[in-house]
Amino acid sequence: MQTLVVPLVADLPELLDASASNTAWVVTAALLGAAVSTPILGRLGDMYGKKRMMLISLGILTIGSVLGALTSSLLVVIAARTLQGLSLGLVPLGISVMRDELPPEKLGSALGLMSSSLGIGGALGVPLAAVIAQQFNWHVLFWGAAGLGLLTLALVWRVIPESPVRDTGHGRFDFVGAAGLSIGVLALLLVISKGSDWGWLTGRTLGVAAVGVVVLAAWGAWELRSPSPLVDLRISARRQVLMTNLTSVAIGFAMYGVSLVIPQLMQAPTGTGYGFGQSMVVAGLCFAPFGVVMMLASPFTARVSSAFGPKTSLMLGALTIGVSYGLGVVLIHHIWQIILVSSLVGLGIALAYSAMPALIMSAVPPTETAAANGLNTLMRSIGTSSSAAVVGVVLAHMTTTYQGSAVPSLAGFKTTFIIGAAAAAVALVLAAFIPGRRASAPVVIPPQRDTALTSAENTAQADAVSP
Repeated sequence: MQTLVVPLVADLPELLDASASNTAWVVTAALLGAAVSTPILGRLGDMYGKKRMMLISLGILTIGSVLGALTSSLLVVIAARTLQGLSLGLVPLGISVMRDELPPEKLGSALGLMSSSLGIGGALGVPLAAVIAQQFNWHVLFWGAAGLGLLTLALVWRVIPESPVRDTGHGRFDFVGAAGLSIGVLALLLVISKGSDWGWLTGRTLGVAAVGVVVLAAWGAWELRSPSPLVDLRISARRQVLMTNLTSVAIGFAMYGVSLVIPQLMQAPTGTGYGFGQSMVVAGLCFAPFGVVMMLASPFTARVSSAFGPKTSLMLGALTIGVSYGLGVVLIHHIWQIILVSSLVGLGIALAYSAMPALIMSAVPPTETAAANGLNTLMRSIGTSSSAAVVGVVLAHMTTTYQGSAVPSLAGFKTTFIIGAAAAAVALVLAAFIPGRRASAPVVIPPQRDTALTSAENTAQADAVSP
């Protein structure tokens, strides 16, 4: 869903009869929908059932896909993409179900693969979507997404058990908190994603940023006083949770650079002296190893976390990403070098992403794992959104002229790799402040437990795992 329309970006103005600035919302809408859904679906899953929320999320995804398949109206397509973006809430819900249901010996690799799916789906989706968009009518992309949504919904309904672990001791769902977080995060993400188009110092940008800051400040005050908060800020302020979330922002920022550079570098004209002049399909296939490595590396990353602790795995992942980007500054002149660099970045992302859920879940009560992982997923999204904005500005301003048109320069691509390496270095420093292995062992609830935890049990669990 994240990369479904990426191959269509250049053609969307013609397909939807709108300006390029307006059709950019087709991409942005999914990001905003994901930002809203992840913490809210996570909390609803903790309270009312994770499988139930997964089915609802997939139902919304399918409806959005069908809606997009039946229209060529810009506003309707934007609405469809927003509904598709809500499906990102599946990731923290799935991670939480795994914690509740799987035996300890299978949990590590399962968490790594599920967490890495955020990158795997995007990497493999680019070439697949490019082939479909090139060979068929663009609406087929949405029909395919609808079929995938229905298939996944049927599999979830048939295969996945409903987790017995629920939070029934904290009263009603926090609608005020959900609205406040949604408005605040949406405002900040709008500034990040649209600031370069609006102008960073214009009244619109500064006004939206001010709204985001004020709303989030009021939201924080509300959450601290609410008897049933959407996000327990006291738990989120624990060093292990806080530093993991901050590291997630930096890792998300570092990850997205390679996603933006490789397709553009592969498609840059050969006449520039550094471009490879490939089609979108070939460019997507060259990027696919990034996702394949993430998928194949999950058993390895699980063994690293098990042997040395998730903190070590996270730091090793950040180090691998930084070194890979450093190599990319030099190894940028042949296709095999580009594939090698993207594969190494994929390995680093797999190491980091496999560690994050374990670190989060070992520091929060079992009844709040979906909400806590939803917040962590949101932190990653903020990182990727910020990266898209920064890298977009760099590549838009560091250009060269080829046949009368401005294209990103080689220096721009190298600068993007340097920025990615710097973000990875920040992640490495932040991860160093996460408590050590003794505080990071995952807490697993036996599958046979069939009673909901009370508020008192929540407190006891929280005290038991706090750093």
